[in-house]
Amino acid sequence: MVGLALALGTELCAAERPKRAEDPASFAELSLEELGNIEITSVSKAPEWLSTAASSVYVITGKEIRRSGVTSIPEALRLAPNLQVAQVDSSQYAISARGFNSLTANKLLVLIDGRSVYTPLFSGVFWDAQDTILEDIERIEVISGPGGTLWGANAVNGVINIITRNARDTEGILLGAGVGDEDRILGSFRYGQKVSDTLAYRLYGKYFDRDDTVLANGDDAGDSWDKGQGGFRVDWNPGVDSLTFQGDAYRGSIDQDYPSEQTIEGENLLGRWTRELAGDASLQLQVYFDHAERDLPGSFAEVRNTYDVELQHRFTLAGRHEIIWGAGYRTSSDHVKNSAMFVFSPSHRRLDVPSIFVQDRIALWKDRLHLTLGSKLEHNDYTDFEIQPNVRLSWQVHEGHFLWAAISRAVRTPARLDRDLFSPASPPFLLEGGEDFESETVLAYELGYRMQPHPRLSLALALFYNDYDRLRTLEPDYIPGYLIVNNAGEGETYGVELWGEALLTDNWRFKAGYAYVEKDMRVSSGSIDPMEFNDGKHRVVVRTSIDVTPEIEFDGTLIYVSELPDPDVPAYTRLDLRLGWKPVQGLEISLIGRNLLDPQHPEFGAEPDRSEIERSVLVRAVWRY
Repeated sequence: MVGLALALGTELCAAERPKRAEDPASFAELSLEELGNIEITSVSKAPEWLSTAASSVYVITGKEIRRSGVTSIPEALRLAPNLQVAQVDSSQYAISARGFNSLTANKLLVLIDGRSVYTPLFSGVFWDAQDTILEDIERIEVISGPGGTLWGANAVNGVINIITRNARDTEGILLGAGVGDEDRILGSFRYGQKVSDTLAYRLYGKYFDRDDTVLANGDDAGDSWDKGQGGFRVDWNPGVDSLTFQGDAYRGSIDQDYPSEQTIEGENLLGRWTRELAGDASLQLQVYFDHAERDLPGSFAEVRNTYDVELQHRFTLAGRHEIIWGAGYRTSSDHVKNSAMFVFSPSHRRLDVPSIFVQDRIALWKDRLHLTLGSKLEHNDYTDFEIQPNVRLSWQVHEGHFLWAAISRAVRTPARLDRDLFSPASPPFLLEGGEDFESETVLAYELGYRMQPHPRLSLALALFYNDYDRLRTLEPDYIPGYLIVNNAGEGETYGVELWGEALLTDNWRFKAGYAYVEKDMRVSSGSIDPMEFNDGKHRVVVRTSIDVTPEIEFDGTLIYVSELPDPDVPAYTRLDLRLGWKPVQGLEISLIGRNLLDPQHPEFGAEPDRSEIERSVLVRAVWRY
């Protein structure tokens, strides 16, 4: 399956205003207590404080993204210690949580403003298509652990929810530009305006041109790429109602040696209506459309249209039950142009996914002890009905100390890759999808503790044990030497996630995180699949941010990833530094160095053709007016 994954992955600036969240000067003024009281929504689909969320959740704030100097969403995700992020080449990333990382990683659900960007082609994410102006991101909520009860199938090992800012918080003009040896050209523009006290909008556009990665011998890998994107957002808040309407469009081209360059393009539109009801209740309706095209000459081409509608209702019952329930319907249809290498049969398929969920958070004692019960029932065209229950217990031990535990079941439903893939284009097939392939399942056990023992120190710890069944394997077909996709794998993963933050002085912040993942995979008798997953056991992320003066900022990020076993990738340590300077009001100039400890290193893939990531320098300027 490693070879199949590699084949598919490779072929397949506002004027100064009173302390808005966007203003760089407000970073040093946030206390750790205020950061712990960041309001998040991904754990329970309802607003709650980060400090009392019963899940292993790490929040990457918009300020942290700005100060890290990253230039893409995948690079921003490196800041989360509970994720595994590896750059495969100039445009591709392998990203997962708690193991099972690959180019076609399929156990992590990713959303942008509530719009799922998962593809039914392989149950994963095409990371080259996910983008926005990073200055418009309010926060990224990263949950490690199952989220199927609320978010549905494929939220097996975690959920990433990228949340952009309300249009009223992006008033004015922002111009960004950058030049470097890897990010050769960066350009962005955003204009936002408040039409009235209740209505605001913004428009944006961006473009980048990224250089090739290199091979181990120093030759260019021939994978440079460029992409342009634009979009808008409108927010209207008339009284108890809130309405959001937003959309994006993009087009990019990626070099490859043969036979011609790859192209990606797409558009999306999303509308969301929320009404606040009496008694802290609310009603929300969300609808979105997503169109995506991908052409990989010599491999395949895909055109996909997705329509999604979801209604959810939140209310309190008898003073102690916080209930949220909802129903949704998603339909996704594709047209695949096949090649001599791969065939998806049928070439056109429509997949419909109706679902309903309910969750009840019950106050057991003095609003300090809570029991959460919930489940989602979802239907898909491959395996019919799937149920994903969840039980959580949380206890506010005392002020600043929070304990939680959870047991969850989640599923990864079949994708086109599992059922409909054949290679080569005509029989006899060396590889064929399994017509009886079933959903992969996990039963997950979690225990976590979050505390703030001192006003200047906060810590979070999570332990997990996951029991997987019916994992995807490649098995012998009825013709010797031929393979078919099957469910002969099972096993366990377990580990620990730990991170903390310290305010060393009023102007110096320090953050550190560590994640350890161990796995024990097995196959049924007679299986020939080695069940190999390329995951490092250890990952360390260390961040420091210093306000040297009101005009000068210094930031450093150190990341250590232990060796990957198969294919072998040596352990590496990556150091990124940023020096920021604000010479005049509204203007910020940054000098950014990345991967400074070595000239180049690989992060994923097999020799001799894998890409290596080079040391790079970028100069970037952002002007807000």
